[in-house]
Amino acid sequence: MKLSIVLPAKNEAGAIGQTVRQIKKIYADAEIIVINDGSRDQTLQLAEQAGAHVVSHPYPKGNGAAIKTGARVATGEVIIFMDADGQHDPADIVLLLEKMNQGYDLVVGARQRGSQASIGRSIANQLYNRLATYMTEHPIEDLTSGFRAVNANKFREFLYLLPNGFSYPTTSTMAFFRAGYSVAYVPIHAAKRIGKSHIHPVKDSIRFFLIIFKIATLFSPLKMFLPIATILFLMASSWYGYTLYEFNRFTNMSALLYTGSVMIFLMGLISEQVTALMYKGE
Repeated sequence: MKLSIVLPAKNEAGAIGQTVRQIKKIYADAEIIVINDGSRDQTLQLAEQAGAHVVSHPYPKGNGAAIKTGARVATGEVIIFMDADGQHDPADIVLLLEKMNQGYDLVVGARQRGSQASIGRSIANQLYNRLATYMTEHPIEDLTSGFRAVNANKFREFLYLLPNGFSYPTTSTMAFFRAGYSVAYVPIHAAKRIGKSHIHPVKDSIRFFLIIFKIATLFSPLKMFLPIATILFLMASSWYGYTLYEFNRFTNMSALLYTGSVMIFLMGLISEQVTALMYKGE
C-alpha cells in the first residue's frame, strides 16, 4: 500500500524542515508532499532541503485549497493529511494506518484533553462534535481535527465540496458519513504549534456560525430545521390557546408563528432535496 503524506504550509519556516525530517525517519519510502500556499518566508527552500516534494501556489489560496492540491498530486492509495507547524506527531501516523487496515475509509486523530487549544476553541469544538453527533447519529470525537488518513480515491469524490478555507475537516467528515463510508477516530495529543497561528478571533467567530450551518446542510438539513419548525408551531398553538381563552380571538402573532413554522419546515424539506442532489451518484 503506497502512502502519501500531505502537509499544507503557509509561512511555516520555523517547523517545516523539522516536521519533514521526522516523517522521513519513520516513513522513508512514503511520498511526502508539501503544499506551499504562497509563503513569503523560507518554507519552500527548507521543505525541499528536508527532502519533500514541494508544490507551490503562486499566492495564498487557503488551507482547504492546499489540501485539494495535495489530494490531486498524491499518488498513494492512502493519504495522510497533517499540519506542518509541529502540532501533529509523525509517530502517531501508525495509529491511523492501523485503523485504516481494519477497513475504515477515513480515520481522524482525535485531540485529547490537554492538547493545545484556547478555551474558546475548545468550547466551539465540543459544540461542533455534539451537533455533528446528533446529525449523523454516530459518535464524533473531533470534527475539526486536520490530522487524518483517508482512502485517496474516496476522498477525491468530494473535492468539489471542500472549501478553500479552514473548514475542510468538517466538510470531508460529514461528506464521508453522508456517503455511507466508514469513519473512525484514534486518540492523539496535539502539541503547541511552532510559529504564529493563522487563526484570527473575529474571523474564527464568523467561521464558527458558518460551520454550524455547514454541518446541517452537508448531512441532513431537515434534522436541524424540523425542531425549529416544531418549536414555532408549539409557540403558535400555545399563544392561540391563550388568546382564544382570554379574548376569544385568533391574533396576528399566532398567524405569524404558524406561517414561520411552515416556511422553515419547507426550507428544510427543499434543502434536504438539494443535499441529496449534491451526493447523487456517490
